[in-house]
Amino acid sequence: MTLPAGPPRLALDGAGRATITLQRPRHLNRLHREDLLALRGHFQRIAVEPAVRVLVLTGSGRAFCAGFHLGELEESESSASDDPQLFEHTVDALEALPVPTIARLNGGVFGGATDLALACDFRIGAEGMQLRMPAARLGLHYYPSGLRRYVSRLGLAAAKRLFLLAETVSARELLRIGYLDALVPAERLDAEVAAMATALAAGAPLAVRGMKQSLNEIARGEFDLPRLRERESLCAASADLREGLAAFSARRDPVFSGR
Repeated sequence: MTLPAGPPRLALDGAGRATITLQRPRHLNRLHREDLLALRGHFQRIAVEPAVRVLVLTGSGRAFCAGFHLGELEESESSASDDPQLFEHTVDALEALPVPTIARLNGGVFGGATDLALACDFRIGAEGMQLRMPAARLGLHYYPSGLRRYVSRLGLAAAKRLFLLAETVSARELLRIGYLDALVPAERLDAEVAAMATALAAGAPLAVRGMKQSLNEIARGEFDLPRLRERESLCAASADLREGLAAFSARRDPVFSGR
């Protein structure tokens, strides 16, 4: 069967789950500028779509993603004329999404894709996958927000290991160092992702979105008590809290509105 090739595809399932699939399987889903622009567009749509409760990001074929298409690094004039930090800004936009995000790692994760997955809130990997960040072997100094994400989410020791040694890391080791939240056989990957997506979508949107933003700010050293108190107050006065308490008392599942 020939898999489709082209920019990332966005699908909405009608039950609160959005899925973005990278679609260049022949080249391990490497990302071209047009792909990054498509991702930015998908992220913008998801950010303002109230029906979306969770996003799953995955790849087609045998790899998750091979990172940025290195051949385009040489096109300095065209990249500078548009957005010289396009990759960085795209990954940052993913991290900033209000809805929780899951990276469905169906295969290898290489180069900038390691940060793309790390920008998601959760990462579920299939057994046998590997990761490699080759920046040091290419002569690249990685962009600032990616370095900060590595250190804040994995710790300094793990970040130094992955960046400076540029070694290939096994799935088991990725689970040990905290890069993966779960590691399952390939045949169970979809079920594991679906279970986590269902659990995330079941939460009250105001609480889930607010706590995601607050936790990310704390991890980055941007703790701001008034902002956190504002989100706390918003949830305390919400219809979702009243529904959650009523559902708890009635021993039924809550039906949240996001208000």
